Amino acid sequence: MPRPLPRREFLATAAAALGPFGCERAADRSQTQVALWFSYGGRNREVLEGLVRRYNAVQAQDRVQAVFQGDYFEGLAKLRIALAAGTPPSLTHVVSEVVPYLENAGVLEPLAPYEGASTLDVLPAFRQEQAFRGAPPGLCALPFNRSTPIAYLNRSLFDRAQLEPPRTWAEVRDVARAFTRRGGESRHGFGCPIDWWFWVALVEQAGGSVVEPDGRISLGDEAGVAALEFWQGLARERLMKVPTGRDYNAWEQINQDFLAGRVAMIWSTTAFVRYLEDNARFPVRAAPLPAGVRRAVPTGGTHWVIPKAASAPEKAAAWRFLRFMLEPPQVVDWATSTGYIPVTQAAVNALSERGYYRVHPNDAVALEQLTVASPWPWSIRLFRVAREIVQPRLERVVFAGADARRELAEARALCATEFA
Repeated sequence: MPRPLPRREFLATAAAALGPFGCERAADRSQTQVALWFSYGGRNREVLEGLVRRYNAVQAQDRVQAVFQGDYFEGLAKLRIALAAGTPPSLTHVVSEVVPYLENAGVLEPLAPYEGASTLDVLPAFRQEQAFRGAPPGLCALPFNRSTPIAYLNRSLFDRAQLEPPRTWAEVRDVARAFTRRGGESRHGFGCPIDWWFWVALVEQAGGSVVEPDGRISLGDEAGVAALEFWQGLARERLMKVPTGRDYNAWEQINQDFLAGRVAMIWSTTAFVRYLEDNARFPVRAAPLPAGVRRAVPTGGTHWVIPKAASAPEKAAAWRFLRFMLEPPQVVDWATSTGYIPVTQAAVNALSERGYYRVHPNDAVALEQLTVASPWPWSIRLFRVAREIVQPRLERVVFAGADARRELAEARALCATEFA
């Protein structure tokens, strides 16, 4: 069993800086006020705010206020400050890697005792006990905007070249070479953000895992090296467009390169399927990620959590809102409007029965990939490993040509020292 985190390691020291990030309390005492913190903009923000308005319109007991907190990383920083100050939101969502960390710190409300928790028809790959390898008993998080990495292809280019989506790493290299052009109208055959999530996909495809069943942070050992050298080789041959910047800046840049025709095939997230389809001047085809020694993808996106320190009425109201959000109409509207995967079987059944996946085959790709989804290890250190130890080394290898084996060996040694 992992040792609990020291309190000083979890609680932000800057609690006094909470300032404008505290939860607003409305003057209307006839309703339970629910402060919902969320972390994305654009279409996804509009869709969520629409669902919140729907909830507020169909019942009078609660009033949910959705408050934007920046991207996932900004949102987590603000959540830690709010928890330290004793002023948490009623409800928020966090990325998968953070759930074990927060649960181990004892700040998440157990959800199993709430009415209806045991009968929610969440898809198997998204149930807490299957979404995380080695998760302890109990329920502390529910799926929200869930996704997998996915390939997007410029179908016009592929059709003209009479090429199919690559099914193996070798075919990725061949396809990237076939579509790469030098000179005036240059084009890369392949593009991908140099990001932890996609590297984890490659590690799993190479037969490894970033954390072993005994808890050792292996970073995939030889599989981790093979994954990073695969990227590095494509970049050295100039077959792969490597976006500059970090986090979602890099993701947005690779999207724009794809839409502008500067890249023939990219790896991105299922969450962008609507955006890419709506904005491309060519037909967009989604395809599964290829296999190394096996097919595998991690899941991505976030989980709903209720802070334990919220008041009892707020927690009860937050649960009522979660039950509403997991009803088929809301799950269907969220998934079809954004591209995220529907998280309940009832929603999938409803979409299948009305022929949605025949009309929108790109959405079906993400659903199919759940059959090869790898669970995240239940590791309280994973978020720090990803952000502080691994991510900078991925960038050094691909951007600056550093030695992949040496960088990952140093990363493993640092993990062993810091997390002994």
